[in-house]
Amino acid sequence: MKKIDSKMVNPLWLEMIKVVKREVVPALGCTEPVSLALAAAIAAQRLDKPVEKIEAKVSANLMKNGMGVTVPGTGMTGLFIAAAVGAIGGDPWGKLEVLKNLTPEQVRKAQQMVAQGRVEVMVADVPHILYSEAKVMHGEEWVTVAIADTHTQVARIEENGKVIFEMEFEDYIANAMEDKSTIAGIKARDVFDFAMGVPLEMIRFIHEAADLNTSLSREGMNGHYGLQIGATMDRQRQQGFLADGLLTQVLMRTTAASDARMGGAVLPAMTNSGSGNQGIAATMPVVVVAEYVKANEESLIRALMLSHMMAIYIHDKLPKLSALCAVTTASMGAAAGMAWLLKEDFRVVSMAISNMIGDLAGLICDGASNSCAMKVSTSVMSGYKAVLLALEGIRVTGNDGIVAEDVDRSIANLGVLACQGMAQMDEQILQIMLNKR
Repeated sequence: MKKIDSKMVNPLWLEMIKVVKREVVPALGCTEPVSLALAAAIAAQRLDKPVEKIEAKVSANLMKNGMGVTVPGTGMTGLFIAAAVGAIGGDPWGKLEVLKNLTPEQVRKAQQMVAQGRVEVMVADVPHILYSEAKVMHGEEWVTVAIADTHTQVARIEENGKVIFEMEFEDYIANAMEDKSTIAGIKARDVFDFAMGVPLEMIRFIHEAADLNTSLSREGMNGHYGLQIGATMDRQRQQGFLADGLLTQVLMRTTAASDARMGGAVLPAMTNSGSGNQGIAATMPVVVVAEYVKANEESLIRALMLSHMMAIYIHDKLPKLSALCAVTTASMGAAAGMAWLLKEDFRVVSMAISNMIGDLAGLICDGASNSCAMKVSTSVMSGYKAVLLALEGIRVTGNDGIVAEDVDRSIANLGVLACQGMAQMDEQILQIMLNKR
């Protein structure tokens, strides 16, 4: 393998690779309950005694995204079991794969702890959109670990009333600025040029997204998880209710991966921007189209990189968690990847993204649950339709709604809608969900 001199590579491309490596990582289970499980696992390790009780606090958005999702390997949904299995069997060094090595006995003990009412979960009054805190106790001894701003960033550790570690405000700012610095000045065209021009060996790692999410898709096709949407489509295809074309394959295989993930499959998903469903939506449509056109390995890798980096670029305009379903933005990345595989033209890519913004800007996030797979199928369908129109030179124009003539302006408008226009909706969704319980 020829060694690449990084000094000869566009510095912006090197920064984008860093961003992708940070934002596209494996995770086992929905990342919001997993974040609480990680806090509990770290706290339990420091307590170093059997955990008798857990008191957890999470931000409103994390509560919304953690109430209804199945925790892998447990057969149960929600934050109570996530905290319990994290404390009893979680790997404190496992990050988003904290629950990877659970045993049946650990799961049984965690289920018993929940059944006995020894786990409490409440909404924390904190400024962080993403926040999880676990206080684990044994007798009079206790340890609290808080994670904030990202799913794995430990912000505070407290033991028996003594603060062992606490991030300074300046550290929060520095980390936020580091996250924003690379993406802030780029445009969609920069992402396209990066994916097409960067040396292949430097981005070959993105193929792991195809490997992991394809395995998850196959598992979902077994029909044992969630709403079984992918498996149902397959049965309907065999009965003649659905045509066995490219669209059906894209919908079926992408949604099956989400079925498995949200239904508790003990397989990791490759995430994007902190979400397994976003990673699935940015990966599987590209994989299916690449197979259909018989793309070579390099074309698949470049299409995957275009999809994932475009999804990151668009999602960067949104809050980390909001009332806007971010599977839509991930699917905009997939639309870019599919469009390039079918016609290697940035104009077609940009038109496809604008078409999606004109179609799907208002899809709401009402928490992580099995129904997320429905939103995945809706978003992927929109992406495929957007690409078909773009291939014919048809796009939603700047005269329509929030769409502008310039694709970057359209993306920015979508971000404004999510950040400002949907804030009250986010609060209302949570209240509806809490009142149900």
